[in-house]
Amino acid sequence: MNDLNNKVAIVTGASRGIGALIAKSLAERGAKVVVNYSSSKEAADEVISDIKSKGGEAIIVKADVSQTADVKFLFDETIAAFGKVDILINNAGIMINKLIEDTTDEDFDKLFDINVKGVFNTLREAAKRLADNGSIVNFSTSANRMMMPTYGIYVASKSAVEQLTRIFAKEIGHRHINVNSVSPGPTNTELFSVGKSIETIQRLASLTAYNRIGEPADIIPIILFLVSDEAKWINAQNIGVNGAMA
Repeated sequence: MNDLNNKVAIVTGASRGIGALIAKSLAERGAKVVVNYSSSKEAADEVISDIKSKGGEAIIVKADVSQTADVKFLFDETIAAFGKVDILINNAGIMINKLIEDTTDEDFDKLFDINVKGVFNTLREAAKRLADNGSIVNFSTSANRMMMPTYGIYVASKSAVEQLTRIFAKEIGHRHINVNSVSPGPTNTELFSVGKSIETIQRLASLTAYNRIGEPADIIPIILFLVSDEAKWINAQNIGVNGAMA
């Protein structure tokens, strides 16, 4: 299928994990893709190489989404290369798991700078520069639907993302841009796995209907649908993709 032909997509945090697979999948559907990274250039280069080996078009752009100037540069480079931006996937994010009493000011600021300010920065730029009839997908988390100790500031940041999604959808709807968020459950990525024991991962897997954690490939179909023309009437929604975990 090439139903995204002539579309241009920015994927933040696309050098590895879900972001890398999203970038590759969008390219396979015909989109021209901008692979954003902040530190992992080698990994981003591998994503680009894979896309181009299959006949796709893509560039990499280094940008820290928590920095206003970097986000402007990200859009500048995309438009310089491809002439427009149709799709924005806000995948970049970090997770810090600590009890609230153990969370430092530095932890809080770092997490909110990337998870919340990063989304805010890209939405603000998209308000002026995303093409009419475009699509935005932000990443939240199914942990928002649970009450798990050590997830306090993480779910607080993702709850903010969900609210930004809903309000921005109303603010930009007159341009026929739909804005949604997805909430994966436990997913087999570096972001999820770092610092977790096998026992912890197994316990979280047991919360799903399938007794396993998700794979990045489980998340991709809903992303591809939400950026398609068929999904335009789906707007300001948060969609759980979690194997019935919550």
